[in-house]
Amino acid sequence: MIGRLNLEGYRFVPDVEHAEIVIVNTCGFIDVAREESFEMIDQMLALKLAGLVGRVVVAGCLAERDGAKLLDTRPEIDSVLGVFARDEITSIARLDTTDKPVLLRPQPNDALLDENRIALTPGHLAYLKIAEGCDRSCAFCSIPSIRGHYSSKPMDVVVAEAKRLAESGVRELILIAQDTSYYGHDLYGWPMLAELLRRLDQIESVDWIRLMYLYPNTLTDELIDVVAGGKRILPYLDIPLQHINDDVLRRMRRGIDRAKTEDLLGRLRDRIEGLVLRTTLMTGFPGESEAQFQELLDFVGKVRFERLGVFAYREEVGTLSMDLDGHLPMEVRETRRDALLTTQQKISAEFNRALVGRRLEILLDSDIVGENNAHIGRSAADAPDVDGVVYVTGEGLMPGQIVGCEVVDAREYDLIAVAVEPPK
Repeated sequence: MIGRLNLEGYRFVPDVEHAEIVIVNTCGFIDVAREESFEMIDQMLALKLAGLVGRVVVAGCLAERDGAKLLDTRPEIDSVLGVFARDEITSIARLDTTDKPVLLRPQPNDALLDENRIALTPGHLAYLKIAEGCDRSCAFCSIPSIRGHYSSKPMDVVVAEAKRLAESGVRELILIAQDTSYYGHDLYGWPMLAELLRRLDQIESVDWIRLMYLYPNTLTDELIDVVAGGKRILPYLDIPLQHINDDVLRRMRRGIDRAKTEDLLGRLRDRIEGLVLRTTLMTGFPGESEAQFQELLDFVGKVRFERLGVFAYREEVGTLSMDLDGHLPMEVRETRRDALLTTQQKISAEFNRALVGRRLEILLDSDIVGENNAHIGRSAADAPDVDGVVYVTGEGLMPGQIVGCEVVDAREYDLIAVAVEPPK
């Protein structure tokens, strides 16, 4: 949307006050994200009523999910733009009318393209979306009802976009989709992430390629081999597992069981040197017994994921899990979540302490800030925003540089390091 507005000559301002048009791009998947979206909408509407901003447009997943209902509760909204109508943002911006257009479009046959995008991330990293939508039927998830069926970008389009990002100075490409490992199935009849990675791995000006949101069912041996042999593909895999108990997985409709999960994790550990595994788990899914949760807790202690996130189950309107029996009190769900996080904190601390004295390449994300006037960076084991950081001290350092560092101290989630090699 920003790229299309830029092509139309719109000028972007650093402060929201006095903007002629404000676009709130929302999330609609979980209640916490929806609450944040509503808070931002209400802040912008308050500025509008005070005469400090012009029109307020609500876009994204919340707009797609609620549509005209948003105007029932917040009539001051000027326009609502669903996810598949995003390219019509320029038409919305040109409107000078008292009408309240609600643009919701059916999902197109082909994936939406991003050739005109303007990245909002720091110049040295970019998210590269390779597909839209999801064909899974996980009982707890509303994504398919909002984002539609799985739709891959053609491989040539993805590679061309990656090359443009590399030419603009991007050093780290982060591949994303709702289901990354399923990439290409709809276009080519078979998952083609391995072939896509082979082509991306040849872009010489890219230093790091990071993989997020890999669904375990379609993580093939071919893909494992490509990651293991890649020059730029990081040995970092984000594979949301949700649970490990067979009965819970069945109720979640995940299409995988414990035996297949453990077999996959074993093959990954055996074949990818220095692998860092990240997963996401859910506690308190309807019907989860204390014994089933204990199985999950023991599994985390056994596998020792280097990176792990945990969500307490929350009801999502329209999802299959709403009709299941055995819904647990929120206190139980959150207590189990906290227990998992406590276990993981110890694992993370031990992993980090083992790195003290080692040399790592660190990608610097920020200028000097915070602790001991250090720069904030990340190792190959750290994805932006969801993992820990590395505090780096040294002379002549700048964001976007990759610096050889020695780790001198460790916290539960973060590292302290000193630059020992010239940046590159």
